[in-house]
Amino acid sequence: MSIYDFSVTTPKGEEISMKDYEGKVLLIVNTATGCGFTPQYKDLEEIYEAFHDRGLEIIDVPCNQFAGQTPGTDEEIHEFCTLKYNTRFPQMKKSDVNGENQLPLFGYLKSQKGFEGFGHGPAALAMGMMLKKIDKDYKTNPDIKWNFTKFVVSRTGEVAARFEPTADMKAVRACVESLL
Repeated sequence: MSIYDFSVTTPKGEEISMKDYEGKVLLIVNTATGCGFTPQYKDLEEIYEAFHDRGLEIIDVPCNQFAGQTPGTDEEIHEFCTLKYNTRFPQMKKSDVNGENQLPLFGYLKSQKGFEGFGHGPAALAMGMMLKKIDKDYKTNPDIKWNFTKFVVSRTGEVAARFEPTADMKAVRACVESLL
């Protein structure tokens, strides 16, 4: 199996094969419109603008599995992102990233790069404390822990990195740039 064996669905129901992105660097992220990490849309758009012409694609998958922080329809989510953050990267259909109904793509990504921790700092400590109450085994399973978990995929389809929502967006940017 490789990343190119999977697909994503647009809000209009069109299936897009990941094979269409072969040769590109991918930043795949599960997003939310009502989360403390939602301002990362600004950083994502800046990364997209800086590197899209060099071969970067961002795959935005809105997800409502984390405290219901992505309410609304696909159209409402898209309108929020384009009006508030001027996003231009492709947004996919709202989907699950964990559990029985997860997108198979996210199952694959998690199998390639499991959870390695939230890092250091106040946001990391807060996430750890919150998740301990939700899932006492959160440290040992590869599940997506929260909104704005990011996977970076190389031009050859290798899942090169996983960044938790608490990661410094400068590190995400540096990782993407190193693969272009």
